[in-house]
Amino acid sequence: MKNNLTYFISTLILILLTLPSASFAKIEVKKHVLDNGLTILLFEEHQSPVIACRLFYTTGSVHEAPGFTGIAHMLEHMLFKGTKKVGITDSLADQAFIRKIDSIIAIQKKLDPEKDSLGVSRIHNTYDSLLTEQRKLFVKDELWSTYLKAGGSGLNAFTSDLMTAYFVTLPKNKMELFLWLESDRMQNAILREFYPERDVVMEERRMRYEDSPLGRYWETLIGMFYEAHPYRQPTIGYASDIKHYTREMAEEHYRKFYSPNNAILVLAGDFTPEPALQQIKKYFGTISKGEKQIEVVTREPEQVGAKNLTVHKNEAQPRLDIMFHTPGVPHKDIYALEIVEGVLSGKSGRLYRELVTRQKLALSASAGNQPDKYHSMFHISAGLGADPNADSVETLIWKELDSLKSTPISSRELQRVKNQVTARTLRELRSMEHLATRLAFFELWNSWELINIYPEEVDKITAKQVQEVCNRYFLKKKSTTGLVLPETVTSLKKKTEK
Repeated sequence: MKNNLTYFISTLILILLTLPSASFAKIEVKKHVLDNGLTILLFEEHQSPVIACRLFYTTGSVHEAPGFTGIAHMLEHMLFKGTKKVGITDSLADQAFIRKIDSIIAIQKKLDPEKDSLGVSRIHNTYDSLLTEQRKLFVKDELWSTYLKAGGSGLNAFTSDLMTAYFVTLPKNKMELFLWLESDRMQNAILREFYPERDVVMEERRMRYEDSPLGRYWETLIGMFYEAHPYRQPTIGYASDIKHYTREMAEEHYRKFYSPNNAILVLAGDFTPEPALQQIKKYFGTISKGEKQIEVVTREPEQVGAKNLTVHKNEAQPRLDIMFHTPGVPHKDIYALEIVEGVLSGKSGRLYRELVTRQKLALSASAGNQPDKYHSMFHISAGLGADPNADSVETLIWKELDSLKSTPISSRELQRVKNQVTARTLRELRSMEHLATRLAFFELWNSWELINIYPEEVDKITAKQVQEVCNRYFLKKKSTTGLVLPETVTSLKKKTEK
């Protein structure tokens, strides 16, 4: 049987979809900032005896420089190797092995494999021997197993353009375990097995980019879309940068970014805020404040003309992508663009109806308003068939965009999308895991309160405002178009600018 909250939300969603004006009950989040700068977001909800625990660090690909791309992602991998207390039986012996391995790597860099193959071979053998002996000290995957033995679920981490996140959902009586392990990881991480893990990251990049049918296409397209802003850098890093990582580089990044004043701690679920806050202070309050982080100052310059990329690859599914630059959060145009997404996207949206259902020129069609800090993107995509007619698909997409620019959407269509946004927001509140992550991203972008403000602001949007943003951003001279075609197919249409 559904609990009362789930039943209430499900019923409310159905009602909202039929109402002429959607309403939204705000959630209450308690925000605290410790003296050392740690931001804390607490959302109390007793629907289930678990707590979604999240710790986010403001470090991602936008904070990296050429030669260091992907170092935040590499560090994410390393933070599961343990600390001075976790994952090791003898910390002092472990440190001695790390120093010896670093010395061997330094010698290896000076050797020329072609001129001194014997010396290189000896160094490799010494390195392998040291690593084998060091691993005898390890308690393999102790952090993972500790969480799992405590009933943890959803244990994982991710790195994005703006942040690195560590998360787990725990029974409510195990919250203190999260605070102990993560406060320890914030200040005592040891980057052991660095070079074998670097090889793992290289293999991950190879699988996701070099050997993926669309991997290099996306990397190139995003790099073309952003000319100057570091959003153009892949989160995983460029292969040549990964190859030259050193443990010292990762340690420097750790010291710089893994500090309380660069972190957001989120708890969502079955707990009482005041006692939880006291426990957070107990474990994190004594950690020293790190250096002040500098905001990303690079801004994307005004686009001077349409950009086009065509990739011919037989093993890739043919597709068409059109991207537009839009303002960063919390610019008011983001809310009107949310309406545009709803009008164009989904099986009831204009793009799917025209391209897939009526014209049968595409296998799929969608639009996405992708808000972000600093800069945002509006992305239209169409999946093409084995014998693609890309020119006709592109023409019809622009026809739909021009229609939005010339003719206001109907009040019925406008209200339908508003109701969808409110219903989607309510559905998100049912998952403490999703809610906790959304709160952190909103806080990083501007403020956690956006989770309440967003549906309200969307509900205020008028058909005229939708028309205005379409005319402001959907211009051919400011578009970036990507096309993936089989090697035997070409697109001969000449691009024109408006």
